Amino acid sequence: MNDIPPPGDDFAMLGYVDLDGLIRGKYATSAKLKSWQEKGGAFCSVVLGWDSRDALYQNRHTGWHTGYHDDPIRVVPGPGRVMPGDGRRFHLVEYADGPGAALCPRRLAGRVLDEACAMGFTALAGFEYEFYVFRETPASALAKGYRGLTPLNPTTGGYSVQRMAVEDGFFSGLMALARQLETPLEAIHPEAGEGAMEFAFTPSEPLEGADRAAIFKAFSRAWGNQNGLSLCYMAKPLNGLPGCGGHTHLSLWQGEQSAFYDPDGEGGLSQTARHFIAGQLKYMPELLALYAPTINSFTRLAPGFWAPTGATWGFDNRTCSLRVVGDSAKSVRVEMRPPAADANPYLVLAAALASGLQGIREGLDPGPAIKGNGYEADLPPERRFPASLAEAAARLRGSDMARAWFGDAFTDHFVTSREAEVAAQRAWVSDWELNRYFEMI
Repeated sequence: MNDIPPPGDDFAMLGYVDLDGLIRGKYATSAKLKSWQEKGGAFCSVVLGWDSRDALYQNRHTGWHTGYHDDPIRVVPGPGRVMPGDGRRFHLVEYADGPGAALCPRRLAGRVLDEACAMGFTALAGFEYEFYVFRETPASALAKGYRGLTPLNPTTGGYSVQRMAVEDGFFSGLMALARQLETPLEAIHPEAGEGAMEFAFTPSEPLEGADRAAIFKAFSRAWGNQNGLSLCYMAKPLNGLPGCGGHTHLSLWQGEQSAFYDPDGEGGLSQTARHFIAGQLKYMPELLALYAPTINSFTRLAPGFWAPTGATWGFDNRTCSLRVVGDSAKSVRVEMRPPAADANPYLVLAAALASGLQGIREGLDPGPAIKGNGYEADLPPERRFPASLAEAAARLRGSDMARAWFGDAFTDHFVTSREAEVAAQRAWVSDWELNRYFEMI
């Protein structure tokens, strides 16, 4: 009888975060989990060679030419997180050393953080997400063709206390879910738009922050479905309304001292912070596919919809791509605003941090901060964003900076995955095309 595990410990869920930020995994017995924790395990390489809808695409690492081999994996150290319901635990896994590790988003972010450490810095990160909530199940939304969906709220009500009081079960339920998953939310509130919401995670060590983002997005969707709701993290699910950002806040530290703060600098910024901002600006357009990884991502990047359209920066200016926030050593940070809610948090972290660190290495200067409407800034061509995922993927493929920081294997593989996304969209007849051309052309 003593060998019978207590309730909730007889098996656990294991999950890998793929290129699209989806968690792919399986249930495993406690014995299997223990074996993987001690010796490592293996995971089918197909998750490195299919898209978000399980469609295969040609790539060098895996495919019919390799027989979709297994790659070695390891369990991320730690006790795991308690899942909703029966109290069983969820553990992240990542690809272990080998070819799979070069393509693993979590390992990539870890390598960039190691480089920051080698340069004498540690980092602090805070992720925040906008999303829409519908009174729909996945089945009912599909049956409606994802049109005419019923939002959680019938009218807009940004920051509305009334909305939060009326829907207390939703807001308190999400806060409780985050607490149980050990992915604590600092705040949550209604945004402008029917059913629009936003939450922010408590700042943390960057890799832990990305873990929290990936895990909470997955389990919040599941929690919503269990309660007859659909939580949508698409970059822009509705016409005429703002899209959903996945803003990321970063700061650098040297021991207990902020590397970004200088009371004598403009806006309290140190020279290191200015170099960091300049690097993010310089490389933002060629890394945009990592911040805006889907066809839909580019519908969000439009003037007047709270999303940037070019590489700009300013102090507490939400029309800019980079918003400098804070007025003290503890609070000063840079908010990266181009990422959409559909972006992989590990890849956003890797791109935002690597580009900033590269700016420090090159000693770049960001130029004057924009005051007023950043959408009206007269930007040189190299600071303008690619207009589509196809253009963004091409820019990333030709980026020497990406290859130096992320490696040829990852850069080529990720670009290939985005090119496959573009090809899938080009072969599909959209509602827009039918509405525009069916009768009159």
